[in-house]
Amino acid sequence: MRSLIVALAFLTRLPMPRLAADARDFARAVRLYPVAGLAIGALVAGAGWLGARIDPWLGALAATTLWIWATGALHLDGLGDVADGLGAAHGDRTRLLQVMRDPHIGSFGVTAIALQLAAKLVLLHLVLPTSWLALIAIPAAARLGPLAWARFLPPLRDSGLGASIAGAITLPILAASGLALAAACLLLPPLAAAPVLIGAFGWWAHRRLGGVTGDVHGAGIELVETGLLLAFALRLG
Repeated sequence: MRSLIVALAFLTRLPMPRLAADARDFARAVRLYPVAGLAIGALVAGAGWLGARIDPWLGALAATTLWIWATGALHLDGLGDVADGLGAAHGDRTRLLQVMRDPHIGSFGVTAIALQLAAKLVLLHLVLPTSWLALIAIPAAARLGPLAWARFLPPLRDSGLGASIAGAITLPILAASGLALAAACLLLPPLAAAPVLIGAFGWWAHRRLGGVTGDVHGAGIELVETGLLLAFALRLG
């Protein structure tokens, strides 16, 4: 229960009991990220359903807004930081990490976040009318990504989230997560795109960045979520 509270408190804005969590608690909590994703997905689906009763675009806007609120824009912040780092680094990994640590956001970050929100808004408009269950499953499936990236990619910093969860995921945990995803795919076949998207982002992070940080995990979650929305939109179209 402690690990679930830590996962929900870190990944969502849902009210949780206050705990004095340390790096070990965060490491244990990462395996429950998909459960936190289910909570986020339920909120997103509920907001979308209520809004769509008035107008489909209002449903998409409500779902997008709730998605941002429920996560506290945590992963969007990571996406913006990674975009700024890539835009300013010019191939220099040390410079990339310096820019990613900067609390200010630059033009690359603003552009990446704006495109991400626009993509989610449009794709939610396409997915909402026909697959409410998809909106519950997508955030959970995307949060399987950090399990794989923490297991197979090295942390780029000696401290921070990426370092705290490095090595926290064992192969049995990954296998169990894979079985759960496979079962979900029987009900929602487009979720089969999740391992492809997670693997592709992990390959890119290894090749382009050399590893992961908390920001990289956040960026990956955002991009996998959008990729899964696209997979559902294409399947439903």
